[in-house]
Amino acid sequence: MRLTYLGHSCFLVETAGARLVLDPFLTGNPNAALSAADVKCDYVVVSHGHSDHNCDAATLAETNGATIIANHEIAEFYAARGFKTHGMSPGGGHDFPFGRVALTIAFHTSSFDAESPTLYAGCACGIVIEADGRRLYHAGDTALFSDMQLIGRRGLDAALLPIGDNYTMGPTDALESLDLLKPKVAVPMHYGTWPLIAQDPVAFADAAGRAGHVVKPLRPGESLAL
Repeated sequence: MRLTYLGHSCFLVETAGARLVLDPFLTGNPNAALSAADVKCDYVVVSHGHSDHNCDAATLAETNGATIIANHEIAEFYAARGFKTHGMSPGGGHDFPFGRVALTIAFHTSSFDAESPTLYAGCACGIVIEADGRRLYHAGDTALFSDMQLIGRRGLDAALLPIGDNYTMGPTDALESLDLLKPKVAVPMHYGTWPLIAQDPVAFADAAGRAGHVVKPLRPGESLAL
């Protein structure tokens, strides 16, 4: 499994059987590594409805013939517009040709905030992907919650964690989440896109290292093999 950070909370996950884009926010993202037109994928996985996590879902689905995987409400929203979708709910998982995707809880809001008026977009979710003998957790936008220990109990090869504060966990709570999740490596996300969520990922990685955790900040465009 190969992980490439595309900026904000967006990642390209390459497995032996498929290419997945998680939380596609490239258009309008000042730190995006690629334009939406340059991304090739088979699946688009969306954690919740906010535009900084799904604004390019339709574009990627249309240009690639990709399937959108998301909670039931988001899947229905895109299905009604003619896209291939697979809807799920937290606690549920599904076996796809490349591996398994499961949704977890996340403590955050979810709406199609780019629509007028704003539309309900179901509950915010985290994402667990199992493929090629690896298990990856994308926390989506979330606060710290104690049940993260249950997500980590089966073993995580990597955890993608927001550190931006204000809307999500900040560095202090993200550091505590590592004690619950216990991933082999963590990658910070959802920071630095705007001044309100400016953070120092290197300082976070250093603090994590002192606490016995491995954190690998990635610049947009950088990759990590799991």
